[in-house]
Amino acid sequence: MDFKELVASRYSVRSFASSPVPAEKLQAVLEAARLAPTACNLQPQRIFVLQSAEALSKVRACTSCHFSAPVVLLVCYDKTECWKRSFDGFKSGEMDASIIGTHLMLAATEQGLGCTWVCYFDAAKLSKEFALPGNLVPTALFPMGVPAAGSKPNPQHFERKKLEETVSWL
Repeated sequence: MDFKELVASRYSVRSFASSPVPAEKLQAVLEAARLAPTACNLQPQRIFVLQSAEALSKVRACTSCHFSAPVVLLVCYDKTECWKRSFDGFKSGEMDASIIGTHLMLAATEQGLGCTWVCYFDAAKLSKEFALPGNLVPTALFPMGVPAAGSKPNPQHFERKKLEETVSWL
């Protein structure tokens, strides 16, 4: 599938089959995330693969948006390692984590997996549940797995503004 087909076919999967995620497919997703660009190539991302019963129970305690996925990827960034803009102090961590997330979502689709980007979680509780050190900032959760039979995009998925509404030529 070419890139346009890939991005057009990706949708937020919220219903997963109970089957495990094949290790080689998960590895391919993680490798795509590893190859994602980050500011000054500092690579501040930290990805936690949550798949044990205990880890998934902790996820459920922190968000209702877990969708009973067999794997959840927790993407964080290390605030001590991300690039900092000198003139105003902007830190690239969230931006870097977002690029990582985009890569892993597209790679999951390419691998025949589904996932969704979840930012609805209690970050403090998540940090406590997983004993994250203070330098790691949880940015997103990605419930992931084989889409359940009959899984389909939310009808709003197909609503897109016209290019002219989102792009300005100067």
